[in-house]
Formats: sequence, structure tokens, C-alpha cells
Amino acid sequence: MPKIIQLSPHIANLIAAGEVVERPASVVKELLENAVDAGASKVTVEIRNGGMTFLRVTDNGCGMSAEDAKTAFLRHATSKLRTADDLAAISTMGFRGEALAAIASVSRIDLLTKTAGAITGVSLALEAGNVTDESDAGCPDGTTIIIRDLFYNTPARMKFMKSDSVEGGKVAAAVQMQALAHPEVAFTFIRDGKPTLQTPGDGNLKSAVYCVYGRESARFAEVSSRWEGYSLKGFVSRPTDSRPSRSLQTFFVNNRPVKSKLLVSALEEAYRNQIMVGKFPACVLHLTLPANAVDVNVHPAKTEVKFLSEKNAFDCVHYGVLGALNSTPDRPDVKLKPPVPVIREEPKPRLAPRQEPAREIPKKKDDYFRTMTTEEFKTFSAVLAEAPKPDPEAARRTLSCVNSERPAPQSVRNIPLYPVPEVPPVPKIPVPAPPIPEPEPVQQELTMPKEIPWRMVGELYRSYILVEQGDNAFLIDKHAAHERILFERLRANPRDIVSQDLLIPATVRLRPDAAAMLLSKTSLLDELGFGIEEFGENTILVRRAPMDIGEGEIPDALMEMADDLLSGRTADTETLRDELLHTMACKAAIKAGWKNDDRELLAVVKEVMSREELKYCPHGRPICITLSKKTLEKQFKRT
Repeated sequence: MPKIIQLSPHIANLIAAGEVVERPASVVKELLENAVDAGASKVTVEIRNGGMTFLRVTDNGCGMSAEDAKTAFLRHATSKLRTADDLAAISTMGFRGEALAAIASVSRIDLLTKTAGAITGVSLALEAGNVTDESDAGCPDGTTIIIRDLFYNTPARMKFMKSDSVEGGKVAAAVQMQALAHPEVAFTFIRDGKPTLQTPGDGNLKSAVYCVYGRESARFAEVSSRWEGYSLKGFVSRPTDSRPSRSLQTFFVNNRPVKSKLLVSALEEAYRNQIMVGKFPACVLHLTLPANAVDVNVHPAKTEVKFLSEKNAFDCVHYGVLGALNSTPDRPDVKLKPPVPVIREEPKPRLAPRQEPAREIPKKKDDYFRTMTTEEFKTFSAVLAEAPKPDPEAARRTLSCVNSERPAPQSVRNIPLYPVPEVPPVPKIPVPAPPIPEPEPVQQELTMPKEIPWRMVGELYRSYILVEQGDNAFLIDKHAAHERILFERLRANPRDIVSQDLLIPATVRLRPDAAAMLLSKTSLLDELGFGIEEFGENTILVRRAPMDIGEGEIPDALMEMADDLLSGRTADTETLRDELLHTMACKAAIKAGWKNDDRELLAVVKEVMSREELKYCPHGRPICITLSKKTLEKQFKRT
């Protein structure tokens, strides 16, 4: 066995950095928590190149003395803990110095800080955790920390970083999370020289939610309740404004952003029987409870918590959200499409009219469609009686003379007639009448080659198609089956997806990391039939979409694609394409609960009954289940 040695402080810091500092977004999270703990009321975050080359956080908090500034970059240095009992009741976000040592070990740092009342501040420069320069400096109260060249000395970590747009989107999401956690702090986020987020810091959570989510948060229902010493405040979406994923569910416990399956279950239980299947609510919820009733040290990044009483936490969220939903009317507004603009051509310039001799302008004609007077009718009748009458007998004689090529009678010889050329008669070729195919009845028994005949019996609950074949009955999930059929077709021709240009481009607002991820995959989305481009802050413009996806389903489809891309489950391009095709097939397939005619259902049944490989939908749900006659007879006690 190799000899056991103690690691050097530098290696130990690199290991710690691997737990705390995963990417620029995790650095921003730690620095923002330190700024909040320092009592800052204004915080500005500025990044360039996704935060990899330049990242600056400025706050107006209490600042640090020269001695504390150097100590803050040592391991296990903190200003928040003194005894072991303090660990059981942590009420701060971060420890000033908890993560600084790990960040300093993998970057180059410049620090400017000054305490209130001090004449001058202090400037520190560090590289790989070592202080390379220290001096006095003039600076405002508070702390400014600049991180340069993140992971410059750990190339193994550098190769796992995503593109600048993706990393920048994750930083933006981290800033938004802190803005929602602390509405009393005014946050400003500047990305590549452009301000993208500004919150007022007025202490009103509604203001922070509006700055982050925009106008779509206007319909959120407000939550405010108390339960057994626990309090809950925040906002939740109404059941009719549900989302295609859980990506917009944000929970805070004592102002700390957390991930908790317990809180998610409590939230969604409140929506039971009120929300569509496959849809999820959005929320920004603050759960406040005694500090000793929750453990925040179950995860290195403190994103997971453990409750002393899980029942109280569950009930507080469940009943608080349920009460808000019951007291809020939820009648969705009618959404009308904007009128299509009519493009009018400019009139062509007219040439000057030719000079002609002046003519008398006729008077306006009388209206012919009017009732005649008695005298006018008598005059009209007299004129009509004197008019020549047609001679039907003369017309018949004329036609007879032309056909028989005899000279016309004397009465019509003075009428010039054009010679009629002689046309040879067209021989009649007997053409057999095409066979008239007999219409195929829907309930007809169909016999596949070497297969037992089957017939479609009908549909149950507008979701499952009932098919009989021999001594077996089959229940086919029409959505799962159609989804799999479409997926196989798309995958067979992934580069030939038919798309259409939208007459009115659709705008889709996403989370910063989701928007950045989609914009970084424009070439892949183009292969899948989507034409997108950046359109302002956290918004993309969709100019082209696949034909199989309805206009109203475009936002949900793109959100699900973004979640798939951000989940990290995809290992290669082909796998990624399959995941996106899953989403497209799901959106384009017929849905459970839809009313479909028999021919549509029969087309699905033909595919399923003739193809053995159609067993599961792309998400793994079974397409067809079997009910044998023997099993059914057992249920009716016939055997």
C-alpha cells in the first residue's frame, strides 16, 4: 500500500475548488452571497466572455480591513462562526472567506475593499491563491473583487466549460436567483458591456419577480400564509398558465435558494385536479422557519436542505398555495391574433392626358331600375309592339340548308354565310370503364399477410383504441402510438424536416441559460426546422418552425428542447438530435382527449398492428397492452 501523506495546501484548495467552483456561475453565487452578508444594498455584477476571462462583483457593504482581507483567502477562514453550536443555526448565506480560498486557487484576483470611516482602503493581488501585491488604495466603502482567467492553471477543468453564451447565461441565471432571494438589494448585471438586469431593491418581491420574468408574471397569484410557526410568501402561476417543465419553480428557505423534492411535491399537490396532465406550475416561494429547524449543510453548495419537520414544511406550502389558488379567479383572456398587415402598392404616376377638343359631358342617366308611370308604360308597350318579331320557321329552314349543303331559300340568300369545312368523323374507340373501388368500411375486418384478421372496435375515453384479434383484445394509447410513428419518420429523414416560414414571427421569452443554450445550437435547430435569432433580453425570435408543430406549441417545444440541452443527459450529437426529435414528435402527435374521426384512428391501428417494433413511445411508455379472452372470462367467473 502506498505511503499516506498530507496534501499541500495548494492541492487541498484545488480539491475544495472542485466542490464549490464548478463554473463562473458558481463563483458569482458565492460572491453575491458574501456581498449580501456584508450588508450591501447595491450589488453590480459585470462579466465578459461568459465570465471566463473577466468577472467583477462590486458591493457597498461593510468592507474589510487590510488584515481581514488577507485572512479571508485562507482556508477555513470566516467571520460568521465561532462555536460548534453556530453550525446548528446558520442564518447567513455564505461565510466571508468560505469560498474565497477555493476561487483564488484557480484564478487571478484583484481585491479593493474599504470599511466605513477608514481613510484609505486596501488593494490585494493574488495568483493561484498567493498574495503577489498589497498596497493602500483610494476606493469607496465596500468591496470590489475582480476574477480573471478562471481555471487558467487547471486545464482539465477548462475543457469542460461550455461556450461563452452558455456560461454567460448561467451567470445571468445565478444573478436572477439572488435578485429573487433578496428583493431588498438592488442588483445590476452587465454582460459584455450591456446592462441586462436591474432590480429596484425596494424590498417588494413583486418588483423583483417582474424584473426577472417580465409581463408574464402579471397573472401570478400572490401567496401569503402561516402554518405552525412557518411562513410562506411568494407568487405562483394559475392553472391555466402552466408550463411544459419544472424549470420555473424556484424555492427559497430562509432566503437561500434550494432544491427540494418535498417542496415540489407540496406545490404540485395543491394543483391536483386543476392542471393539465404533463404541465407544471411556476412559482417563486419564500419559506421562512426557525434557523434550528432546517439543516443547510447536507450539500457542499448548500442547495439542498433537510427539515426537522417535513410534515410542517409540506403542509405550509401545500395549504398556502391551495388557498391562494382558491381565492384567485382564473379565467384566461381571449387571445386574438394581430391583424395581418396589408401591403398596398403605390399608385403608378399617370401621364398627362392628351389634349382633345372639349366635349359636352352627358347628363347623368336616369335609374332604369325604377317603377314606370302609366304613360311611360303605354309608350314602351307601343314601341315594343312595332318591333320586328323573330321567325322560328325561317331559322329552321336556314339550319336545314346549311346541313344539307343545298342553296338557301330566296328569303335568306342575301345573308352571307361562311363555308363550313368538312370534318371527318372521329372513329369511336371503345374504352372500358375503370373499376369503381368499393369504399373501405371502418369496421371492416382487415387481413394482413399471414396474420389473424383484426378489427377496430372503437375508442375508450378518447384516449385508447380498442382492437380485437382472435382471442385477444388490444388497447392502444393513441398519443403514444402516433408519437412513436412520427418519431420514426423524423429520425429516418432528420435533414428533410418540412418547415414553414411564419407570417408573424413568434417571440419566446426564456430563462437566460435556456435562451443562451438555444442560441448556441442554431445550426442544430436549423436541421430540425427551426429558424431562430436573438431578440432582446432573454428572448428569441422564431421565424421558421416545422410544419407538424402548431403555432401555439412553438414556445413549449423550444422550452423542452432547452431543458433537454441543459440537463446534460445527451452524450453526442445523434443522442441530442433524438432528444429534440422526441419533443417535436410529442408536440405534433394527436393528444389524449382529442376527438378524432375513425379514419385517423384506423391509420394509427394499421401501423401498430403491422409493425412489431412499435412497442414504446420515445419516452418509454407502452404503446399497446393485451387483454386476453381467457383473462376476461376469469373476471366474469365463466371459467
